[in-house]
Amino acid sequence: MRIAFTTETGEVHNLEIDSQMELENIKALIEAEIGTAPANQILFYHGQELTDPKKTLEQYGVVQDEILLLKIRPSNNQSSSSVGTPGEYEFMRQTLLSRPDMLQQLRQNQSELANAVNDPQRFTEIIQEMAQRRHEGELQRMQQINMLNEDPYDVEKQRSIEEAIRMQNVLANFSDALEHNPESFGRVTMLYIDVEVNGHPVKAFVDSGAQATIMSPQCAESCGIMRLVDNRFAGIAKGVGTAKIIGRVHSAQIRVGTDLFLICSFTIMEGRGTDLLFGLDMLKRHQACIDLQKNALIINGKEIRFLAEHELPESARMEMDESEEHIPHNLASSSASNTESPSISSSTIVNPPSSNSSPPVSQQQSQYPDEHIQNLISMGGITRDEAIKLLDAAGGNVEIAASLLFG
Repeated sequence: MRIAFTTETGEVHNLEIDSQMELENIKALIEAEIGTAPANQILFYHGQELTDPKKTLEQYGVVQDEILLLKIRPSNNQSSSSVGTPGEYEFMRQTLLSRPDMLQQLRQNQSELANAVNDPQRFTEIIQEMAQRRHEGELQRMQQINMLNEDPYDVEKQRSIEEAIRMQNVLANFSDALEHNPESFGRVTMLYIDVEVNGHPVKAFVDSGAQATIMSPQCAESCGIMRLVDNRFAGIAKGVGTAKIIGRVHSAQIRVGTDLFLICSFTIMEGRGTDLLFGLDMLKRHQACIDLQKNALIINGKEIRFLAEHELPESARMEMDESEEHIPHNLASSSASNTESPSISSSTIVNPPSSNSSPPVSQQQSQYPDEHIQNLISMGGITRDEAIKLLDAAGGNVEIAASLLFG
C-alpha cells in the first residue's frame, strides 16, 4: 500500500510498503529516504506516538494513503546523528538482505543503494554521501531562516526566501514525477502515416489541430497534381504570421495504408516544412478516429498504423533529436505561447499584400539553429521574434512549429 510521512519542516515523502511491515522496518526505509537514523525518528499517527517496533502498520490502524508525522529526536551532534554509524549501516544492509519486499521497495526509490546491498563498503559510502547532501541542504535552509530572522522586513530577503521555497517545491514535484510518472519525460513521436498520392509515396503528418489538409508545392510537383491547382483560391493565410497560398486542388485520389482509397482536397501552401499535413477537414469528412491505444488511425473500420520513430522522415527524426535538449528550458513557455497558435480557415485567406511590404526584422538572440528560424520565416512570412515564439511553443521542433503556424 502507499503511505506518506511529513516532517516538521513540511517535507512530504511517499512510500510503497506492505501493510504487514513492522515499524522498525518502516524506520529503516525512512532512513534510506532521508538519512535519519531509526533511533532519532519519532513517528506519530493521528496524534499517537508509534512506539512498539514489532507492531505492523495494520495493527496500528494505518491504511492506504494515510500520512504519518515524523519528528526528529534532538541530538547534541546533529552532523553525526544524520550521518549515522557503520554498525547502523550494516544492520540496515542485513535487514534488506533478509527482507526481499523491503529491497524491492528500495530499488524503486533508491536503485543505486539497492544495487550496492551486496557490497558493504559501497553501501556505506552511498548512504554517507546521501546523508551529507541532505545535511548540507539542511544547513542552507537554516541559513535562509537565520537570514530572515536577522531582518524580517527586508523585502529583497523575503523575495529570495520565497523563491527558495518555491524552487524546493518545484524540485519535490519534479522528483515525484520522475518516481511516479517517468514516461512524461520521454519524447513523443509525432503521428505520421504512409500515404500515396497519384502513385507517389508520401509520409503524411496527422494533425487534428490543423483546419485544412495542406501540401507543399514541392510535394504537389512530385505527385504530378500542380496542373490541377485552382489559382482562384490563392491568397494569404494569416495567423501569428502569414503564408502564401498558391491555390487549391479540389479533388485527388489518395491511397491510405494498403488498400483504402479516399478523395481528398489540398490547400497548396508555400513552405519547406511538412510535405503533407493531414488536417481536420479530412479527418471529419471520413469520420476518422485517432486510436492511441491501437497506435493507428481508423477510417471506415480499417486501421492505418502510425509510423514508428525510425520510419519518420529524416528531417523529423533530426529535429526530434535536436529538440530534446531544449524541452526542459521551454516547458514553462509552451503554455503561454500556445495561445498564439495560428489557424487557417476561409476567413484567413486574403488578397496578397503589396510586394513593397516586408516583415520587420528582429535581432533577438536564440538558442535554436538559425536555419530552423529562417525556415519558419520563409514559409510563413513572419518575424524572427514570432518564429522563436513558435519554436518555444514546439519545444524546438520545427515540424511542430510549422504545424502551429498553419494549424
